[in-house]
Amino acid sequence: MLKQQLNFKLSQKLSPQQIQLMKLIQLPTQAFEQRISQEMEENPALEGGKEEDENYDEDLDFDSEDTEFDDGNEIIEADINVDDYLSDDETPSYRLNANNQSADDEDKQVPYASGTSFNQHLLQQLTTVRLSEEEKEIAKFLVGSVDESGYIRRDLQDIVDDMAFTQNVFTSEDKIKKVLTIVQSLDPAGVGAQNLQECLTLQLHRRASNTSIDLAIRIIEESFDHFTKKHYKKLIAKFNISEEQLRAAISEIEHLNPKPGGAFSGSNRIIEHVVPDFAIKIVDGKLELTLNGRNAPELHVSRDYTEMLKGYKVAKEKSKSQKDAVLFIKQKLDAAKWFIDAIKQRQQTLFITMNAIMHHQQEYFITGDEQKLKPMILKNIADEINMDVSTVSRVANSKYVDTPYGTKLIKEFFSESMKNDQGEDVSTREIKNILKIIILEEDKKKPLTDDKLAALLKEKGYPIARRTIAKYREQLDLPVARLRKKI
Repeated sequence: MLKQQLNFKLSQKLSPQQIQLMKLIQLPTQAFEQRISQEMEENPALEGGKEEDENYDEDLDFDSEDTEFDDGNEIIEADINVDDYLSDDETPSYRLNANNQSADDEDKQVPYASGTSFNQHLLQQLTTVRLSEEEKEIAKFLVGSVDESGYIRRDLQDIVDDMAFTQNVFTSEDKIKKVLTIVQSLDPAGVGAQNLQECLTLQLHRRASNTSIDLAIRIIEESFDHFTKKHYKKLIAKFNISEEQLRAAISEIEHLNPKPGGAFSGSNRIIEHVVPDFAIKIVDGKLELTLNGRNAPELHVSRDYTEMLKGYKVAKEKSKSQKDAVLFIKQKLDAAKWFIDAIKQRQQTLFITMNAIMHHQQEYFITGDEQKLKPMILKNIADEINMDVSTVSRVANSKYVDTPYGTKLIKEFFSESMKNDQGEDVSTREIKNILKIIILEEDKKKPLTDDKLAALLKEKGYPIARRTIAKYREQLDLPVARLRKKI
């Protein structure tokens, strides 16, 4: 038996325009510029810059019935009103611009510097070493295996196999070890090491021998585990040395570079230039917010496309190819209009959201004192500007603001609140700053445990559990008390 049922269902779906807007909002300035360039490449109806002439003829009549035509086996009717597209730019662009440029205007150009990469720096040094053809191939492969920290974190046998399969070079592990020694003799000291212990040892052997250096080498080579765990009493007993001698040896080790690759200014790491999306300035004691000009590009619909529509409109006979072209033009013009509207909504959303954040944290932006930061969560701003929490999150997660105190990531201004002993709401960021100061000022010979830190914060009026102290300490990238100990 067939049954017929009627069901009611309420659903909410985002339109393609809304999805496009959400994607644009979450883009930072540089990615936003790339997105505009991509859209202009894909949509020829979209052009950038000022339009040369806004006074073109728009007084044309058009009968939408002319767009009904036969396309193969079916009739396609496109309800297109050409006048809607010809009158796209009702407000001339010159009315939207002000001639107020001055010598004080900020430079929007970001300078880029080219240099030698870390791997190229190593390869250049190899040209000064006499090597056979096979050794040169091995040395190049080893240099290519050096990571950004300066280590070769691969097993030598794996390198042998990779060279056989990828370079067609059949060698042995002994030859790899021989060439690796040459690579490890290059600058900076410690490059090519396979682990931290070997990296420190290579650097110590480069230094002029003395009592402290010799002891440091023995400590790293023979008791590296005791050293990393800071078991100083065991080191004193094992090497039969005084506390002063151990302190001198550890001082030599602390002056070594655990990441020799990071010390090279032309490292092969990608250097990211942060472009602030907003700028906050203090003018006559008041805050002034501006949106980066790169987020407000000048876009308009292509004149060529409007001329095509004009030609179609005045044509007496309309061929099928002309009608196909009109449908294509309509799609491109719609996409261009949607994109321009989305950009305008993006600008408005960014400005409204950042303006609410600025006023919420007004005391901080005026004074620069991080202890003035108020507890603030995404919902606080979302409720204030009548937008969804997800929209505020998209603005905060990837945007930067230029303040009198440096360029800040907007999400850093958000923090949860906790009650102090007087029942007042305080920012967790304020508590973290106090915790960091306490740890920096502690006696390094007897560092404070998490229990003692919790007791000290309680004395200052912040009743926090020990596990919360441990969580905040990890977020601040501070080690436990045992690893903070110094002799």
